Amino acid sequence: MVNNYFHAVFETTKGVADRLRYLADLKTDGGALVSEAFSSTKPMLIINNFTTETDISEHKGFANLLIGFFGMFRNTTAHIPKTNWVMTEQDALEIMTIASLCHRKLDKAHKIR
Repeated sequence: MVNNYFHAVFETTKGVADRLRYLADLKTDGGALVSEAFSSTKPMLIINNFTTETDISEHKGFANLLIGFFGMFRNTTAHIPKTNWVMTEQDALEIMTIASLCHRKLDKAHKIR
């Protein structure tokens, strides 16, 4: 049996981006998508009340997490052959756990503009 976790991770990361595009009604991708949707000065989406220093810090941290998620996992799988990037079952499960966290945070997202 051949385990092909590479494509499962690629589809998982594309799913997070697609959901974010849908929620923010944007066409961009990756870091540009996150920066526009979760701007710290004029956000389109917020995941909390965005009123206290703690709220704003969480908001910025989530945006950074998403940018890192796309940069490390989506961009890598999109730009190199799977033979050049080893994807173990453990790696795939942990990446999907991060994607699940992102989706749960997006469940709470409110469009404010």
